[in-house]
Amino acid sequence: MLDPARSYDLIGDVHGCARALERLLSGLGYRRQGGVWRHPQRMALFLGDILDRGPHIREALHLVHDMVEAGEALCLMGNHEWYALGWTTPALPGSGREFAREHNPRHERLIRETLAQFEQYPGDWHDFLAWFHKLPLFVDAERFRLVHACWDAEAIQQLRRDHPDGRIDRAFVQQAGDPDSFAAHCMQRLLRGLDMPLPRGVTLTSHDGFIRSVFRTKFWESDPQTYGDIVFQPDALPEEVANLPLSNAQKAALLRYGEDEPMLFVGHYWCNGTPAPLRPNLACLDYSAVRRGKLVAYRLDQETRLDPDKFFWVEVKRLEADS
Repeated sequence: MLDPARSYDLIGDVHGCARALERLLSGLGYRRQGGVWRHPQRMALFLGDILDRGPHIREALHLVHDMVEAGEALCLMGNHEWYALGWTTPALPGSGREFAREHNPRHERLIRETLAQFEQYPGDWHDFLAWFHKLPLFVDAERFRLVHACWDAEAIQQLRRDHPDGRIDRAFVQQAGDPDSFAAHCMQRLLRGLDMPLPRGVTLTSHDGFIRSVFRTKFWESDPQTYGDIVFQPDALPEEVANLPLSNAQKAALLRYGEDEPMLFVGHYWCNGTPAPLRPNLACLDYSAVRRGKLVAYRLDQETRLDPDKFFWVEVKRLEADS
């Protein structure tokens, strides 16, 4: 799918911040030619979550889609592209629901802004939904790997049996509506990561107002001992929870991504601060752009371990995130 010898610019979650994306691409040396952003030597690789939340969702999708169709970019599926497919795909017969993704208030809130911005453009929305099926869930370029949230080697190996290029179809989306199916497990792991339940009775209210009974975890720690050792999200755990020891069963359920494995790039996790490697072979490029954070890229050439000096970003202005 990718030439491992080529140079790439990997870009984190856009979430409708089309103006910031244009500034980022310009800063990376891309220019708009014939309606498409192009670079004379490099190619852009988007880690998913182009839609939802932000002020210019339709414009962001057109920009990325046009780059992909022109061979100037590749885009992964993020959990929000999957949410859109699940929201609009009929459920399996006998499932007791109308759509693969339940139309409840929580789910509606996540996609509300996207649906509103496409209300006058139903043809565009139809076309983008068809395009989402073409977005791979992962890319393994041997020297480096891409996935939106979490590299689960076992799930990817099983997925490859029927979907060698990581691209799924309507039937897979329907199957993912069954929470006990492999399709649901695959989407959860690759696009949302590994969540761990909070202790009984404990909940967190995130910055975006959602009440959660689980928290996002690291999938690369080699010997974690406490809840605090594995939390990976902007919302901190209460101190009394962070200090709780992990049980042997909890440790066994965690994934591992070894330090000797290829470089891995993910988005999804709403990081903050100055972009930097999580480990010499692991980087998250989601730095909360739509929350007036940073839209981040990594300029990948022929290195086999991450170079802290090759992160590039633009600060997202208030109007780009809120207008």
